[in-house]
Amino acid sequence: MRSHLLNDTTADRYRRSVIEGVERVAAKLATTGRPFTGVTVDELAPRIDRIDLDRPLHDTTAVLDELEEVYLRDAVYFHHPRYLAHLNCPVVIPAVLGEAVLSAVNSSLDTWDQSAGGTLIERRLVDWTAERIGLGPAADGVFTSGGTQSNLQALLLAREEAKADDLGSLRIFASEVSHFSVRKSAKLLGLSADSVVSIPVDHDKRMQTVALAHELDRCKREGLTPMAVVATAGSTDFGSIDPLPEIAELCAQSGAWMHVDAAYGCGLLTSLKNRDRLDGIERADSVTVDYHKSFFQPVSSSAVLVRDASTLRHATYHAEYLNPRRMVQERIPNQVDKSLQTTRRFDALKLWMTLRVMGADGIGELFDEVCDLAAEGWELLAADPRFDVVVRPSLSTLVFRYIPAAVTDPAEIDRANLYARKALFASGDAVVAGTKVGGRHYLKFTLLNPETTADDIAAVLGLIAGHAEQYLGESLDRAS
Repeated sequence: MRSHLLNDTTADRYRRSVIEGVERVAAKLATTGRPFTGVTVDELAPRIDRIDLDRPLHDTTAVLDELEEVYLRDAVYFHHPRYLAHLNCPVVIPAVLGEAVLSAVNSSLDTWDQSAGGTLIERRLVDWTAERIGLGPAADGVFTSGGTQSNLQALLLAREEAKADDLGSLRIFASEVSHFSVRKSAKLLGLSADSVVSIPVDHDKRMQTVALAHELDRCKREGLTPMAVVATAGSTDFGSIDPLPEIAELCAQSGAWMHVDAAYGCGLLTSLKNRDRLDGIERADSVTVDYHKSFFQPVSSSAVLVRDASTLRHATYHAEYLNPRRMVQERIPNQVDKSLQTTRRFDALKLWMTLRVMGADGIGELFDEVCDLAAEGWELLAADPRFDVVVRPSLSTLVFRYIPAAVTDPAEIDRANLYARKALFASGDAVVAGTKVGGRHYLKFTLLNPETTADDIAAVLGLIAGHAEQYLGESLDRAS
């Protein structure tokens, strides 16, 4: 069994195995004509259940053949131009190369003596991102597993900085379309059920700052503590960006910590023409960025950035075996001093490789393309009487629903849209997402693939309309 360990004696075996796996994936990417096969849980689960994990195949080729049957053939392929559903991006090749390197070397980014240059690369990328945001010379941060963890850590710091004797008095303000992780974080941080105050949004799905000001004033009048305001720079459902300068001003007046959840909108940090949409982010106390959304990185690659490095002390614990206090005086850089995680992958390498090969402008060009595509898509939807589109996109998301000419019952229209999404997924021809707006069911395109075209959008809209019309026709037949 030692022949399977990666070391100096097995380097050739490692090379052959990885190349064989890469060739399988490359062949699959080159021949995949649809984003999904339409396989169902009931079809796929028995294949996997039949595999006896206590009886290994002892052969890489045989295992890859089996993997084709249980995974590769039926995977959802985000690189396909008609995958239009969630915040999943196609990935750039330099980042995939970085993934291969980091997995093989297997550095752990918790301490210097496990990572060496990996620690310094991550720190340099944190500094680079903070500079792009404009947080100032005292900024710092750390890579995380994703936006949920980044939001949790940011709100942990905010809670500690609030210095409240009574956790029940703390309040977090976030728009009604903010990410669910805000409420989840509040619960994990031991805050009361009513600690998150939902602020209404305007027609463009941006936080209403007049309403925020009113709630902050009410908080003060009731003797409560405004712990944090979470501004969203790219809401999951609409891609909307809250009015950051106005929110920053209200935070300064109220003493609330300003956190910007830019998990989606962080791609604008590299934008060649749309960077101004993030104006005001430089005034944040903390910022969430997900490179694995709009920087075209493989999952996972995320970070939380803070204006004041000293606030990261709230996540610091010292263990004698790992990061004893004396290492601080010895100026040994241990990233675990800043992180909620201990063992942590060298995910920063993927972004490093991307920047060194493509440059920030290269990332920005790709993100600008999908933002432009969303604008085209909005024009298509706005001009098509079959569809109701909710809001002009700030980033690359379109929310809409099919509206049949002869049906007026909103519940029946809901069912037609739900059916269309399900039928489209089952066909494998395209993948779209869904959400609710005003209690009604809507469909959603999240455009993150520069290879997607306006023709793809038009074709998928046609498929959606066809499935919805089929449902409505069958519904009328059943009713007659």
